[in-house]
Amino acid sequence: MKKMLQVATIALLLLFTQANSYAQTVVLDTERKSETSMYNDPKMAWWKEARFGMFIHWGLYSVPAGMYNGKKVPGIGEWIMNRGKIPVAVYKQYASQFNPVKYNAEEWVKLAKQAGMKYMVLTSKHHDGFAMFKSEHPFNIVDATPFKRDAVQELADACKKYNMKFGLYYSQAQDWTAPGAPAIGGHWDSAQNGSMREYIFTKCIPQLKEILSKYHPTVLWFDTPTGMTKEFADSILAVLKQYPDLIYNNRLGGGVKGDLETPEQYIPPTGYPGKNWESCMTMNDTWGFKSYDSNWKSSTVILQNLIDIASKGGNYLLNVGPTNEGLIPDASVERLKTVGAWLKVNGQAIYGTTPSPFNYLKFGRCTRKENTLYFHIFKWPVDGIIRVPMDNKVVIATLIAQAKTKVTFAKVGNYIEFKLPKKAIDTVATVLAVQIEGAPKVTIADPIPSIGKASSATASSQSTMPSLAFDANGRKGWIAKEEEKTGWLAIDLGKPTSIGSLTITEAGTFDKFVKDFKFEYKDGEEWKTIFEDNSIGAGFFKSFKPVKAQEFRVNILKTSKTPQLKQVQLYFDE
Repeated sequence: MKKMLQVATIALLLLFTQANSYAQTVVLDTERKSETSMYNDPKMAWWKEARFGMFIHWGLYSVPAGMYNGKKVPGIGEWIMNRGKIPVAVYKQYASQFNPVKYNAEEWVKLAKQAGMKYMVLTSKHHDGFAMFKSEHPFNIVDATPFKRDAVQELADACKKYNMKFGLYYSQAQDWTAPGAPAIGGHWDSAQNGSMREYIFTKCIPQLKEILSKYHPTVLWFDTPTGMTKEFADSILAVLKQYPDLIYNNRLGGGVKGDLETPEQYIPPTGYPGKNWESCMTMNDTWGFKSYDSNWKSSTVILQNLIDIASKGGNYLLNVGPTNEGLIPDASVERLKTVGAWLKVNGQAIYGTTPSPFNYLKFGRCTRKENTLYFHIFKWPVDGIIRVPMDNKVVIATLIAQAKTKVTFAKVGNYIEFKLPKKAIDTVATVLAVQIEGAPKVTIADPIPSIGKASSATASSQSTMPSLAFDANGRKGWIAKEEEKTGWLAIDLGKPTSIGSLTITEAGTFDKFVKDFKFEYKDGEEWKTIFEDNSIGAGFFKSFKPVKAQEFRVNILKTSKTPQLKQVQLYFDE
């Protein structure tokens, strides 16, 4: 293998979304905490040890399962009421059809444990306003359905029985069946009109009190803080303050930072150093069940996502969307069991680990526990040797799946070379455990001197300066002129450099505006294509045959919005 070190971070941060720009912490304004203290808060200890949890999106939306009036409704399953503009009175009728008699909370918990998950987060109330628990508000699973059972209570009891941490999702702002609550895109039914203040104080806060006092969740997951003011958020915080061990996320609104960042459907290229964070992802294209969504991620993708997230210091909250009968789809069960089988052997390399000391390893990822480094090998080397850029004395190196097989190693220049068997033990990820003396000493060579200079970045046009590509402070970013429909962002590395991979992130967390782009290098006066793709989104990664050049650029050929990028990272390989 060749040496791979991250040489450039083009950090282009647009205006933060409301959920990521809050200045307030888990306590009221007069009792603010720093991000460091939140990261080191003792209540987060079990959560950072866990690394892997199950998200469960389950509600009335599993009855229509993506269909309304005989037609498929575009978008994710739990948003069918909004996307299909279903009237309140019509949507509420689904309650009479919701009778999930095959629901078995203990079986769900057993499956999560078999998958190696350490906590579960269930939707107690999603944006449709339907409560999956017995509530004073009648639109709930006990009072409005033939099922007549409290699904939240049953899962809470099962989690307690099997020593599984229990969490709840609650949609605090959007509620499409409660008068006055907001709806992204606006109301479509006069029955939704009313006062948000009345909704917050007569439904939202009373229900939060109900679920916190009755079910004692360890995690509370807020979402889409549309219309949330500081006053509303402070009123909710006054309730949360009564539960000092409660962990909650950054989506409450009104200036509340929360205990953790929540990237959705992507893995941040560098994680969130010094912060608690959790990537939530679906196994197919939807959160809530859709009968016709069969675009399942492979077990390999899911497992390597878990490893990638752990290597960056985050947690993986992986979703299942049960049917209206109360069954987790077979495709989800199959994938969870596969991941669990791997974790049964290799779990020590995931649970309780800290981030990799290496910016990038082409053969895979690295996690760490003090003086032990775990190298997760995705791509088995043809010559049987992996090369790690570090300068430490190695005490011992073993393959976790074959503990009796000692791996030989030798120091060669800036690298330590490890000689592996000819064939991978696990084609998805074989783990090499390496015990070293002292803290990892990563060997860094040939830094790019031009990084950070305003002259190193140029763009086709600008509403914000291209030089902001290099400040890496996460506050501003490159945006082309508003009238532009195409655009490019280039970097001059100061000298010819061999680049072998990159990551790109668009401005929006959930949107994919770019429809066609090229990654190019400059050869003389001509720009030549390294590769072309039709989507970027919030976490694009690509490895390619190394190209040595001084100038590289992302050339956006087609986009549904003014060209803009959040982050680009280049890695050299030589």
